[in-house]
Amino acid sequence: MSATSDFDQPPRQPNLWGPLRLLGVAAIVVVAGLFIINQGARLGQNVGERLGPVETTAPAAVVTPGISVEVEIPFGSSATRVAEIMVSAGVISDSGLLLAAVQDAGVAGSIQAGTYLLVTGISVEQLLVELLEGPVAPTYRITVFAGQRIDEILDILADASRTDRAQFTEALLDGSVVSSLVDRTRSLTLQSWEGLLFPDTYEFRNEADPVEILQRLADTMEQRFSLVDWSGLEAEGLTPYQGIIIASIIEAEVRIATERPVVSSVLRNRLDDGMMLQMDSTVLYAVETRDIALFDPDVDSPYNTYRVQGLPPTPIAAPSFSSLQAAASPADTEFRFFVLSSTDGQHTFSVTAEEHFAAVDKARADGVLP
Repeated sequence: MSATSDFDQPPRQPNLWGPLRLLGVAAIVVVAGLFIINQGARLGQNVGERLGPVETTAPAAVVTPGISVEVEIPFGSSATRVAEIMVSAGVISDSGLLLAAVQDAGVAGSIQAGTYLLVTGISVEQLLVELLEGPVAPTYRITVFAGQRIDEILDILADASRTDRAQFTEALLDGSVVSSLVDRTRSLTLQSWEGLLFPDTYEFRNEADPVEILQRLADTMEQRFSLVDWSGLEAEGLTPYQGIIIASIIEAEVRIATERPVVSSVLRNRLDDGMMLQMDSTVLYAVETRDIALFDPDVDSPYNTYRVQGLPPTPIAAPSFSSLQAAASPADTEFRFFVLSSTDGQHTFSVTAEEHFAAVDKARADGVLP
C-alpha cells in the first residue's frame, strides 16, 4: 500500500492561546473588582465620617411640644449622633427625618457643636437652621445710652429680651420694681421712673424676666447716685432728687464733657436768681420729640421751663454719672446764659442778656442756628 495511515502521522500539538486569553481576562476582572471595592470602601468611610449612616435604629419618640431644653452637641459628632441626641432630648421624635434633611441639604459637615437652648416639637427645618447657625449664648447684652427717655429705654429692653413691652411697663407700675429714688408722694406713672434707670451696658441671662432686668437698672442707679456728694446741693435748699432732674437737663443740653459743670452753674445761678430756666430740652420733652423744628415755647406743660418757674417735676432723660457729678458740683461762674455756637456742640456762655443776644446773632450768622 502506497498511502500513509492516520496512525502514521505525528501527534498534533495542543492550542494553548485560548485558555491563556480567558485567564488574562479573568485576572483583569478580579483586579478591577478589588479596586472598585477598595475605592467604594474608602468613599463610604469618608461619607460615613461626615454623615454617619442614614439608617438609624432609634425608635420614634413621643414629643411634648413647647418645653425649653438645653442640649449639648459634642465636638466631632456625626449627623447620626446629632439626630440621636435630639431624639433623646425630646426635641424631635424621628431621627431619620433630621438625617434626611441633612443629607438633602448636603450640610453634614456644617453642624456646629455647643450648647443649644431649644424648644421641643420644633420643626425639622427650623432645627436644622439652628444647628447650622450655631448655639445661642446663654446670656445677652443690653446697652442703655445716657440721654434716653423712659419710653425709649423700655423699647430697647423689650427688643433685646424679646419680651412684650407691656410687661416692662406693668413691672414699673405695679410695684414689682422698687427704688428709694422714686417719688412716692405722687401717683405712680412712667414719668415717676424717668431718669431712674441707669444708662450702661448690662448682661442678662436669657431667662431673665422684666422685673429682674428693670430692678438691675434701678439698683445700678441707686448705687451710682450714692457715690455722689449731694451735701452742697442740699445746703442750697435743693433735694438730691432735684439733683437728678438737673443732671438730666445737663445730659440733654451738653455734648462736650468739659461743659457739664459750666452748664450746671448756669442752671444753679438762674434758680438762685429766680429766673425762668428756659431750657429747650425740657420743652422738647413736653412735646415728646427731639426735633427742634417742633419746638413750642407756649406748650401747656409743667415741663415748659419757658412758662413754669423752677425745675420740671421729674428728670427728662437718663443722666450719666458725669452729669450727676456736675449737678452736685457745678463750676463757680457768673454765667446765666449759653447758646450753641459750633456744629461740634460747643456753647458760648454769657453773664448778661446783652452778651447772650450778641452770641445768638453770631451763631445765626455762622449758620449754627436757624
